[in-house]
Amino acid sequence: MKIAVLSTNKSLYSTRRLVEAAISRGHECEVIDHSKCYVGIRQGEPTMHYKGQDMPAIDAIIPRIGNSVTFYGSAIVRQFEVMDVISANQSQAITRSRDKLRCMQILSGAGLGLPITGFARTAANVDDLINMVGGAPLVIKLLEGTQGIGVVLAETKKAASSVIEAFYGLGNNILIQEYIKEAKGSDIRAFVVDGKVVGAMKRTAKEGEFRSNLHRGGTAEVVKLTLKERQTAIAAAKAMGLTVAGVDMLPSARGPLILEVNSSPGLEGIENATGKDIAAEIIKYLERQYEAKQLAKPTTVKRKIKKESKL
Repeated sequence: MKIAVLSTNKSLYSTRRLVEAAISRGHECEVIDHSKCYVGIRQGEPTMHYKGQDMPAIDAIIPRIGNSVTFYGSAIVRQFEVMDVISANQSQAITRSRDKLRCMQILSGAGLGLPITGFARTAANVDDLINMVGGAPLVIKLLEGTQGIGVVLAETKKAASSVIEAFYGLGNNILIQEYIKEAKGSDIRAFVVDGKVVGAMKRTAKEGEFRSNLHRGGTAEVVKLTLKERQTAIAAAKAMGLTVAGVDMLPSARGPLILEVNSSPGLEGIENATGKDIAAEIIKYLERQYEAKQLAKPTTVKRKIKKESKL
């Protein structure tokens, strides 16, 4: 099988590990910068071009689409889908997960546990927004923020009002969420592949920080999920339509509460914490999809493939 990892940086840990895992399992694998791909759209003949040339046939792709290029990257993934190329995650699921508000709405509709969340267009009803999420302390998040950037803990109602008004004054879209005290600066990342949790870690914020992101100095350790946490992670990935997902949850008195569902979860933290080959699990999923695709082909095509494999 010929696999392409869609990534703008081949030196990133996750990108390198996916290439290594694919090659170690006997596949061809290359890194393709999706920002340099461009599409041709004709009736019944979609094409993909890369660096001035038609792209050779590819069997499967693993999208590693950064937040800053979600729109364009998703369009490239969608073109591959139109060309009948297997994808580790579908384009629609990627764009769905990148919209934090939409993600919360979908998960809420699926009946999954969430921190109480508020969203408004202006600060005109800031007092009601604050009361809606249970008052201070509360968490304020930029919709476009990643890796803990644009996430603020407001410990008093006055501080919350000031931060909310400041964000709105700058034209930012924000979410207001209840603060889960019992989490104590920790959260859980469950890594889901094809409807199964293949690894999980507990992330703890450094002293004086409430954000547990590893990019913000947090630490990670392997954790054994409860049945409820495992079920919640799997249900969240399914609700978002993601086959490969990092589901972030907070432990609470009312059960696990989902913070985010990530369509391009990093591999470094989870592999180092668990000692598991998570990259290989993603490749195995593509192998299952490829095999199913071959079996679904008409008998005459199967015979031709079998004959060619003997030559």
